[in-house]
Amino acid sequence: MIKQLKRFIKMVGPGFIMAAVVLGPGSIAISSKIGATMGYSFLWVVLIAAIFMIGYTNMSTRFGALHKQSILGLIAEKYGRWFSVVIGISSFLAALSFQFGNNLGAGMGMETLTGIEDGYWLFIFTPLAILLIFFSKNLYKALEKMMMVMVILMIAAFAINLFFIKPDLTSVASGFVPNKFPMESFNALIALVGTTFSLNGALYQSYLVQSKGWQLKDKAKGIRDTNLGVFLLATISILVIITAAATLKPLGISVNSAADMAIQLEAILGSYAKYIFALGFISAAFSSLVVNAVIGGGLLSDGLGLGKSMNEKMPKLFTILILVVGMFVAIYVANYMGDPVYSLILAQASSMLSVPLIAIGLLMIINNKAVMGKYKNSLFQNVIGLLGFIVICILVYVMYSRLTDYISTV
Repeated sequence: MIKQLKRFIKMVGPGFIMAAVVLGPGSIAISSKIGATMGYSFLWVVLIAAIFMIGYTNMSTRFGALHKQSILGLIAEKYGRWFSVVIGISSFLAALSFQFGNNLGAGMGMETLTGIEDGYWLFIFTPLAILLIFFSKNLYKALEKMMMVMVILMIAAFAINLFFIKPDLTSVASGFVPNKFPMESFNALIALVGTTFSLNGALYQSYLVQSKGWQLKDKAKGIRDTNLGVFLLATISILVIITAAATLKPLGISVNSAADMAIQLEAILGSYAKYIFALGFISAAFSSLVVNAVIGGGLLSDGLGLGKSMNEKMPKLFTILILVVGMFVAIYVANYMGDPVYSLILAQASSMLSVPLIAIGLLMIINNKAVMGKYKNSLFQNVIGLLGFIVICILVYVMYSRLTDYISTV
């Protein structure tokens, strides 16, 4: 058993980091909110989003195992620096959208633990993240270990909880069948897709594979690791939706705070649920806060041709820029917007606006035979990629239309 565990720990790596950056407080809040209000009816959305995420992360993993040069570096070389710059900016904006949600989540968790308003805590977590980025000797290894522990603990807590709440399995199964949903829930649907199908996370997977030192001989191992990371990410969202549907929906709790979400775990943790959940929520927020900033800063820097490694100056500076801007946006939201859970959902949904170009760049470079040779996309892989791209474009169009309508009424 111990040998198997050691073998498993050696195998995991980039997939866990990718899963953890997407698994932030927004993911947990959205899944809880949807389960509490819509029951099991959105489970199919997570499944489809996971299929698309696997398709794009596998493309990125293959590239990382095949090349030492970065993916944005080759896009600049093959299609022009302007294209890599645009993708870098898109990735930066997507990360920035996630970032203020991560700050809010950390503040919400600390407010639940201490009773001190969430706004005060926003000035603490960002400086901690900056210290970690500057003073960690091997940021990749530190992140890998932190992400692995957090993801495993989160899955274990919700999985064990299922044995106590005993959800109706027939209702759960029906939730994986696509069905109609009220249009007022469209923002939640967009946000739920964004929590699983994160294209900037998929793009950065190639950088993580290169940081791990995996090469072509490790391609199969890399694909397994990637698929495992996406599977775990989708599993957590599904478990949270199921537990919220089984525990919060019957009570009519719509989820407006971390304490509301914690009720899901009372079956197993009793009166301690609020505190244990808050610790998990803080862990999810802080880990995503750090890695998300690294992804956005690293991709912008590499897109501009200013360096890709976190050992270089410009990626660190752009990473800090995301951390600081995200903190101040979160402070504004905490002070002037009343519903923090709705703000988390808005953060996840708005992150979708800038990602279609990332999908185009990935599909173009992975289908370039001069770059990928026999490892370019198959017909099936391109079908998955194009379907994912179409879904993203539809969601972005709807989100953009709703945002413009809202701005016109303000």
